[in-house]
Amino acid sequence: MGRTKEIATGVATLAIAVGIGFVMQSGETARERYGAVARPMTMSAVSQAPAQLSGAASADILLEVQEIELTSASDAAATPVPRMDSHVHRVSAPATAELLEGADILPQAEECKVIANAEVVSAAMVTLKLDAPCAVNERLTVHHNGMMFTETTDSAGRLTVTVPALIEQAVFILALTNGDGAVAQATVPELGQYERTTLQWRGRAGFELHAREFGADYGQDGHVWSGVVQNTDGMTDGKNGYIVRLGDSQSVEPLMAEVYTFPSGMSARSGTIDLTVEAEVTAANCGLEVEAQSLEMMTDGKMKTQDLTLAVPGCDAVGSFLVLNNLVSDMKVASN
Repeated sequence: MGRTKEIATGVATLAIAVGIGFVMQSGETARERYGAVARPMTMSAVSQAPAQLSGAASADILLEVQEIELTSASDAAATPVPRMDSHVHRVSAPATAELLEGADILPQAEECKVIANAEVVSAAMVTLKLDAPCAVNERLTVHHNGMMFTETTDSAGRLTVTVPALIEQAVFILALTNGDGAVAQATVPELGQYERTTLQWRGRAGFELHAREFGADYGQDGHVWSGVVQNTDGMTDGKNGYIVRLGDSQSVEPLMAEVYTFPSGMSARSGTIDLTVEAEVTAANCGLEVEAQSLEMMTDGKMKTQDLTLAVPGCDAVGSFLVLNNLVSDMKVASN
């Protein structure tokens, strides 16, 4: 096995003066840190890495990363968020007379009213249910307090998704691409018992949110990210946090989000939770400029946002991971 390589890069623009740290790790190092677990959509890209990086197995590689831009704001409404689905082209279905004889025709719903309901569930989460009988297999965008993610209705025009609340008086907007939509509201009184950090992006940018709780290292108990099974029982007992990934990754250029939650109001331990934003270099994002946004719930009830623009290294770095330190704040937890 070639020796582990951990490469630090320090190229940044003036906008990153707040002190974001940046580390690139080779595919071999990443496998040691994350183990064999990986999302299916990235495994094909990772498998290409050895042939491209093995030639430098005996020497450190400095991969220069250009044009990292980071801005921050305390008001989510004033900060740009991922673009709406303006790129989606709509087409009209052919009239009945134009359909081939004998072709299957979906029965038209008697009523096309779009209805959304919100139900508060455990851990300050809200289950959203959408009924849109005339919008079957339709793309839609869910908006909530600055967070946006893409979903798709089923063959009956329905959608059910459970979302972490980001504000006590929670409002959710479910917007279909044809201009229709619905609004659902819920009061989440137990939100104050939890701390939450959100990362959102567009497309297959390769971003991930990682939490290392109370000194845990990568791959150990206490390393929480969306690529491992979440310990919901431990979260209920105040022992650990969990991550929810939102968005339909199979849709075209989806809006995606990950939300890390820790039950600070009922924590069984005291200490620090280290939070990092990481991005895998894949065949889908190598050599491109990608964007992400973080949303952090502050103790005063306000939302802190930061926007990130990152130039991903070229495709010879496929299989490596970019570790962005200090993009999101670590959590300080006291036992209760």
